[in-house]
Amino acid sequence: MSAHDQLVMYLCEITRLLWKLLLPLLLLCMLLVAVLVLLVLAVRLWLQSSRNARRAREGRPTVAFFHPYCNAGGGGERVLWCAIRALQNRYADINFVVYTGDLGVTGQQILEGARQRFNIVLPRSVRFIFLQHRVLVEPGLFPHFTLLGQSVGSIFLGWEALTELVPDLYIDSMGYAFTLPLFRYLGGCSVGSYVHYPTISTDMLSVVRERNPRLNNPDFISNSLFLSAFKLVYYCLFAVLYGMAGSCSDVIMVNSSWTLDHILSLWRSPNRTSVVYPPCDVSAFLDIPLEEDGDRKCHSIVSVGQFRPEKDHRLQIRAFKKVWDRRRERSGVTEGLKLVLIGGCRNQEDEDRVLMLRGLCQELGVADRVEFKLNVSFEELKRQMSEATIGLHTMWNEHFGIGVVECMAAGKVILAHKSGGPKLDIVRPFDGGQTGFLAEDEDSYAEAIEKILALPPDSRLQIRRNARQSVARFSDQEFEACFLAAMEPLMGTLER
Repeated sequence: MSAHDQLVMYLCEITRLLWKLLLPLLLLCMLLVAVLVLLVLAVRLWLQSSRNARRAREGRPTVAFFHPYCNAGGGGERVLWCAIRALQNRYADINFVVYTGDLGVTGQQILEGARQRFNIVLPRSVRFIFLQHRVLVEPGLFPHFTLLGQSVGSIFLGWEALTELVPDLYIDSMGYAFTLPLFRYLGGCSVGSYVHYPTISTDMLSVVRERNPRLNNPDFISNSLFLSAFKLVYYCLFAVLYGMAGSCSDVIMVNSSWTLDHILSLWRSPNRTSVVYPPCDVSAFLDIPLEEDGDRKCHSIVSVGQFRPEKDHRLQIRAFKKVWDRRRERSGVTEGLKLVLIGGCRNQEDEDRVLMLRGLCQELGVADRVEFKLNVSFEELKRQMSEATIGLHTMWNEHFGIGVVECMAAGKVILAHKSGGPKLDIVRPFDGGQTGFLAEDEDSYAEAIEKILALPPDSRLQIRRNARQSVARFSDQEFEACFLAAMEPLMGTLER
């Protein structure tokens, strides 16, 4: 027998062996799938029986908000409390629950914090369910593959929330889209979502594809063709999973035109998606007088925003340093200018970031001209606003920009980043008049600040008037009306 015939015989034997194994493998796969389906059905029945028992005890439906950082002081938390307030005012026969990971405080302290920071008081109490494993969604836990790690962590955190209480209606108000299929398919809940910022966006894909160094694309990746290609594949696969998870939502609300574009391209649910601008307490700033500031001895530049890396406070400090140097070179006078950074710290990582920013101020020689105001009360925020001339914002592709709106409502000349919500929705002409300025890098920010300070006081005053009048469309009342209209289909499904 020739070698060729032996090879053919061996191949035939191997083929017959594989064919004999194919049927048992198929049967095993079918068995495993059947076991998995039965397990999922059993878990679903167990969770639904838990919900039915709760309904029998309480006699009314429950709406739950998933907001692990509800005690933070950012714009997302203002949305949460305004949303609950609106629903409580409209629906008196519904219980409200907040899933939170803030373990160091009581529910009463959280509500008091909302009153102090946002001037929001709820009509009646809410129940807080304190989750023990919020660390699973902390970015510091995942130095690599952070998006995937946090998303998987959110599933486990969502499972903890679901087993603690199965609501009738679940609302993700913080952007954890991977919890939506969990509550919908296992919990049998109606689900809604309010998206502040897509977990991944087409802009992020473009940054990696074009190998541009950014906050989420460090130099060692952008400089490597192989690592950039690998990260692009990872991002594309993650975007597909993110889109599948998000499309489980029955109602999708987004906070800006920029977010709308990205969510439509990823979640592909246009009939269920609408823009609901976040609530900005513009009325609370209207009592700050609009007067000419020509006799002001010190011009204050105020920044309002949490101390997160994407807010890019480093850019603010460096741009301020350029302005400070130029004024000193021209006239030798710098005492009439200061930068005030106002924001909240969510955790130790944010506090460490503030220490780093203080170090940068020392390094640049402007420590005595930059003030840090951490976790301030609403009254202190208004006081700082009233004393400021310019409102500063530097986040690239900010999804909306509540701090931008508040500065404009307070009558400040706003200088925001030329991207995202500030560019598309907020700093827009009003009745043909200018409402603010946009910039995108250190030089353009410094030039804009100098231009604003060089304007005649009456010109600055007119811009401030235009800005204040233009932000009425972002009021609490507008948010409540749009939010309730978007939620009406879901609220109508609740049996009361």
